[in-house]
Amino acid sequence: MTAEELLRLSIDGKKHELVDGIVIEMEPPGWDHGVVQVAVGRLLDEHVRERNLGVVTGEVGFLLDSHPDTVLAPDVAFVTRERAEPVQGSPRYFPGPPDLAIEIVSPDDTRPKLRAKALDWLSWGTRAVLVIDALRGHVTLCRSPDVAAILAGDERVDLADVVEGWTPTAAELLGG
Repeated sequence: MTAEELLRLSIDGKKHELVDGIVIEMEPPGWDHGVVQVAVGRLLDEHVRERNLGVVTGEVGFLLDSHPDTVLAPDVAFVTRERAEPVQGSPRYFPGPPDLAIEIVSPDDTRPKLRAKALDWLSWGTRAVLVIDALRGHVTLCRSPDVAAILAGDERVDLADVVEGWTPTAAELLGG
């Protein structure tokens, strides 16, 4: 399947991603996942809008590869203004990776699956990946395959180099 075909796909309101041309059906997230997703998105969006830094999205598709196509959708994403402006108003997927991808742990996620997802985002060119685990009460910040920091409580999640000036605490990202 191509990204164009995926864009038109609608099967019982389910969400889908595309990996090397193969459709992957996504299960709807649970309640806690959705609550954290909105809280994190709002926190990031307020910071970004106040400073006109770019665009924050929910689960939208990013076209990461073609022939065969790969389209993935993080739970929350940030794209800089310079990269976002040329595609504003387009009904297509964003061409390329987000600058920041945020994934929220679901009950069926395993550590190897989450690590693989973070590494995938980094391999596509995402500058930083946050994995938020509300159940365990911590946030993992990944910047490269070799660099990951697990943060909790009042520890600062320093993303100022990706989202100018943004250094929330782990507790804020967890909804605290």
